[in-house]
Amino acid sequence: MFGVFSVSLGVLIAFTLAIVVIYFYLRDVTQKKHAILRNFPLVGHLRYFFEQLGEYFRQYFFLGDRAERPFNRATRSWVYRLAKNEGGILGFGSTYDLHEPGALIFVNAPFAVLESDRLPTPPLAMGEGWCEKPFVTRSLINISGMSFGAISEPAVRALSLGAAKAGCWIDTGEGGLSPYHLEGGCDVIMQIGTAKYGVRDEQGRLSTEKLRDIAARENVRAFEIKLSQGAKPGKGGVLMGVKVTPEIARIRGIPVGEDSLSPNRHPDIANINELLDMIIRVRDITGKPVGIKTALGGWEFMHQLTEAIARRGLSDAPDFIAIDGGEGGSGAAPQALADHMGLSITEALPRAVDALLEAGIKERIKVIAAGQLINPARAAWALACGADYVNTARGFMFALGCIQALRCHTNTCPTGITTHNPKLQRGLVVEEKFERVANYCLNMNKEIDMIAHSCGLHHAREFRREHVRVARADGNTIALNLLYPYPTLRSV
Repeated sequence: MFGVFSVSLGVLIAFTLAIVVIYFYLRDVTQKKHAILRNFPLVGHLRYFFEQLGEYFRQYFFLGDRAERPFNRATRSWVYRLAKNEGGILGFGSTYDLHEPGALIFVNAPFAVLESDRLPTPPLAMGEGWCEKPFVTRSLINISGMSFGAISEPAVRALSLGAAKAGCWIDTGEGGLSPYHLEGGCDVIMQIGTAKYGVRDEQGRLSTEKLRDIAARENVRAFEIKLSQGAKPGKGGVLMGVKVTPEIARIRGIPVGEDSLSPNRHPDIANINELLDMIIRVRDITGKPVGIKTALGGWEFMHQLTEAIARRGLSDAPDFIAIDGGEGGSGAAPQALADHMGLSITEALPRAVDALLEAGIKERIKVIAAGQLINPARAAWALACGADYVNTARGFMFALGCIQALRCHTNTCPTGITTHNPKLQRGLVVEEKFERVANYCLNMNKEIDMIAHSCGLHHAREFRREHVRVARADGNTIALNLLYPYPTLRSV
């Protein structure tokens, strides 16, 4: 009896499989969308299957430690070690190619600074003497703008708690201020994006009342007017409708489930004078420092900005400028812009600093650098170029456990960082991850100082361009101060 049943079940399974195979065969042969499936039914699916998995096979099995994009395995492993408090120690030499064009080499001093002689990195104040409540900053490394919406609730909570422990700030990104940014009690920079999420009225214009309400919060220390970002200069923020939950819609002031597409610029800021007018307006309303964030495509903007400030006076200047390189990209972006729009931070940063030095206003305006500056060497390079701070988004995403699955925009992030799927968010344990956020920040500051001491400097704010050399195509190096000479002060 059992044998007869087994045979019948086997026949049924075989018959079912045959029906399924015939169905997919006929569907493939008759469909008109895919040539491969029309010509090679059934087996053609293997091509799409392996194409989909190809990037993951390359990531784990085929590519070398220094070969992957946007961040190679060696760099990610470095961040993971810092976040786990395991230190950046290796054996048998580095795989970093000192002869590759663009490689950074720091000029070691013959007599390094002893541990007993090191000095703490001095704090800096944004807006001191120019607004009612200046922002005194402590950390060289800070969390760049990542909107609640682009990243998940537990991710924002872990970042906020970690930032508070490490003493760095968190930038809200253009999605508005959420309760989770405030949860840890860390310093917060409130970003005002082109859609003015979180500070907009019913017509989408800047709301004085909402600005005052947010500025009244003690740990909201400054406001940042975003003109553009490195991932997509010339296009506003993109949050797909699948990620616009009721809570995110309420914070942003937009419909639930619809794509959140910001304008490609502020409708009420069309030139330099209107930009400076907006800075003054926000600073007058809030009493706190106000800066701008932008990617650069050339030098015209910085020259126009400095000329306008010289004409109008230092009181009309932004308190800080965040320069975002074209390498940026924690959020969703059109590939045409992500690949080809905006200067790399390698070129944009020194040129932006030069414009401020030439105008004699570098002391007035603090400079923040961002764009794949996720390890201590790249951050130290930025400080040597003239940046006062370094922002990173993806560095802190790796600290949270990001594996570079490249699914940030799909709501299917396997680590729970960029998804609003509760089942996937479960993997991000806030009580564990906020410690890694803090460790990464503290260890980045520590290793930047270590590089400074090796250069004979007492602290990292003493970095100058002559402390860095850059490899050229011929394998030799050139000093950064020769590649980007300090400009002379422009006569007024």
